[in-house]
Amino acid sequence: IVLHGNGDNFCAGIDTSIFDPNFPRKFADSMKPQPGSHANLFQRAACVWREIPVPVICAIKGVAFGGGFQIALGADMRYSTPEAKFSVMEVKWGLIPDMGISTTARHIIAPDRLKELAFSGRIFNGEDALSMGVVTSLHPDPYAAAMLTATEIAGRSPDAIRGMKRLFNSGFDLDDAAALALEARIQSGLMGRPNQVEAVAANLEKRPPEFDD
Repeated sequence: IVLHGNGDNFCAGIDTSIFDPNFPRKFADSMKPQPGSHANLFQRAACVWREIPVPVICAIKGVAFGGGFQIALGADMRYSTPEAKFSVMEVKWGLIPDMGISTTARHIIAPDRLKELAFSGRIFNGEDALSMGVVTSLHPDPYAAAMLTATEIAGRSPDAIRGMKRLFNSGFDLDDAAALALEARIQSGLMGRPNQVEAVAANLEKRPPEFDD
């Protein structure tokens, strides 16, 4: 999946028209966990990309402010232009960033760096984002670059790709014993299966693989 904005910006963040005297009451139900999820309606917008069992590449240009920044953190990879603008902007409105950032950012941004960005609400560019590890790489056309990567991934065994996403998203939060057990369990489920056999055969026969999905 390539996630991108429809226009000149990725996402400008919160719609300020919601700020009226009734907005806390209007959004009370939306703050409750959604059925079958630990996340509420707003958190799902970012967390859902981690739950989808295929890679998600975010292509960012223009601005990714507030909620837009948090949605991008839910992706597996983030490609950006050097001049794109980012901000954890919620403090500007007297709020905290609450779209799953406590789960999506933990393996992307160092805690002290995240606090600095969130406490200040400052705007930073793609070059800064790369140096902090917020984005994966910089490109003049991040959408085109993301599509190239997506095409390359699509040529790999879908079973292996799903297994790796599960391992990386879950294993990093486990203790050593549980993480190693998860590796072994996923690998055992792949070995000898049709797509794994096809991957070996295609490589040995020097031909494109034909996977079932």
